[in-house]
Amino acid sequence: MAVDGPVVVLAGGTGGAKLAAGLAAELPPGELVVIANTGDDVELYGAHVAPDPDLVSFWLAGRIDARGWGLDGDTFHVMDGLRELGVEVWFNLGDRDLAYGLERARRLAAGDRLTDTLLDLGRALGLATRVLPMSDDPVRTFVTAQGRVWPFQEFMIVGRAAGPVTGLEFRGAEQARPAPEVLEAIAAARAIVVGPSNPLLSIGPILAVPGIREALKAAPAPVVAVSPIVAGQVVKGPTAAFLEYAGQPLSASGVAALYGDLLDGIVSDEPLTPPAPAIPVHTADLLMSDAASRARLARAALDFATTLAESGGQHH
Repeated sequence: MAVDGPVVVLAGGTGGAKLAAGLAAELPPGELVVIANTGDDVELYGAHVAPDPDLVSFWLAGRIDARGWGLDGDTFHVMDGLRELGVEVWFNLGDRDLAYGLERARRLAAGDRLTDTLLDLGRALGLATRVLPMSDDPVRTFVTAQGRVWPFQEFMIVGRAAGPVTGLEFRGAEQARPAPEVLEAIAAARAIVVGPSNPLLSIGPILAVPGIREALKAAPAPVVAVSPIVAGQVVKGPTAAFLEYAGQPLSASGVAALYGDLLDGIVSDEPLTPPAPAIPVHTADLLMSDAASRARLARAALDFATTLAESGGQHH
């Protein structure tokens, strides 16, 4: 394990973004690298919208709006204008949020990599943390539910994330390649944390990119997950419906079973039971209600990873 290497966190959704903010608060500037899910990305209004990378970036910058998405204090004049023109606006995007997406679309059309557009967005927001897309190639999450196939954002917003879920696919994943910076960060990491994100929806697309799971298993650093199941419940999002779809219980055991042999340990508020893998469990309070609790959980995950590394408790 690289003692001076970065801490790498795999993130998607609010849980992953909050933990990334906690980790950034606990680490020296520049030591955290976030690998963000881009399966939720969508082209809308002429913009390339990257919900998970932007969610992480806004949390890291301390600019997340109180409603839990978008930029604090943003206005919605463009959406209002589109509605006046009779456009059906099912995806609400703030004006400055839209500006990021328009610039991202312009640069991607000009041949720039998604990685570079996200790093430049981070610099514009004043971030020391690098937020990387899992791949520069397009991967899109589709959900089968309510008798039809939905692009992910439409399932969440128009379909209200209502199950039961009967199918999940990551289109483009097989043809995608990991961004080189992603593989470099994983190989150099001193700890790798899988955020408390939906294991199928938010982390699943990252692991579906050929080479990333293999890189995580080959990494010298311990891989530690933080369970998204808090006191037997899901804090936010449709995790329950997706665990049910995967045939797993709504518990840390169900989450660990989905990750299989990827993990060296899990931070949870409950013990693991079979058929979950027999891995070490670090017991912690998982609720991240404020900056102090986010930092506390981040510190617990980091200390756990360090302990595993020192005891040789890795999968290799």
